[in-house]
Amino acid sequence: MTADQWIALMAGIVGGALRVGVPFLFVSLGECLTEKSGRINLGLEGVLVLSAMCAFGGAYLSGSPWVGVLAGAVAGGILAALHGLLCSLPRVNDVATGIALMLLGTGLAFYFGKPLIQPQAPQIPAIELGLWSSSSAVRSALQVNALLPLGLLLAAVLWWGFKHTRYGLLVRMAGDSANAARALGYSVGGIRLLATTLGGMIAGLGGASLSLFYPGSWNEGISSGQGLIAVALVIFARWSPLRCIGAAALFGGAGAIGPALQSAGISWGYHLFNTVPYVLTLLILVLTCKRGSVAQGSPGELSSTR
Repeated sequence: MTADQWIALMAGIVGGALRVGVPFLFVSLGECLTEKSGRINLGLEGVLVLSAMCAFGGAYLSGSPWVGVLAGAVAGGILAALHGLLCSLPRVNDVATGIALMLLGTGLAFYFGKPLIQPQAPQIPAIELGLWSSSSAVRSALQVNALLPLGLLLAAVLWWGFKHTRYGLLVRMAGDSANAARALGYSVGGIRLLATTLGGMIAGLGGASLSLFYPGSWNEGISSGQGLIAVALVIFARWSPLRCIGAAALFGGAGAIGPALQSAGISWGYHLFNTVPYVLTLLILVLTCKRGSVAQGSPGELSSTR
């Protein structure tokens, strides 16, 4: 490889980590908030796909990408709220309900999104981080999503909120000991419903990033399982919003290796490198989900038998 190819490769991986990692960041932050309250949402894949479709449709019909972003967040919140309401019923299992909502969300997106496969919608503007370089490849690789600063801010706000606010304490209490929260007169179901809904709205921003920035179109295979990967990503981040930033960047960089190699003129192993995020997911689950042990940082209600 020449020096220019090496520079293009590294810029592609770094830029890809920033682009591909944005949906991972929003979805993992949403799931982190949900799980902190003691509820798991395996329907995030459906939330991601439905919000991507609604964001694209909203941007296409309104002519504004920001209307699309809002539509994606609202769609994600509505589907997540449905999950929260169903899980609050007696003898309803979070995991089974999440799988059902995943199928519902993807089914609705595929059905209503058929007319949106061909049209083009206004895109979220890019932040130029490569203006220092004279290489067009480097400048192109370092164009990042304008929603990225919002994701970093949300991670910091959630981290601070969990540690220093009354509302963060209530969410953590509901997730660590539902009986303690009830003994103090708080509605555990209400706390979890609100946390699940807000988590779905945050994840919906990740769906908007998919259809309105990278890859910047709507199609039925747009998420590639990122909603399910995000659940493992939260475990990897030990339920810390700040660690979700690093975990999202790691998974984003792993997903960008294949395209970066192709942009540098290396086609060998392109499809093989595309499997890296899934291999990482399996590795994380194997290393963290040991029989008879509880992952560090796990909310108590998630590790208890319910």
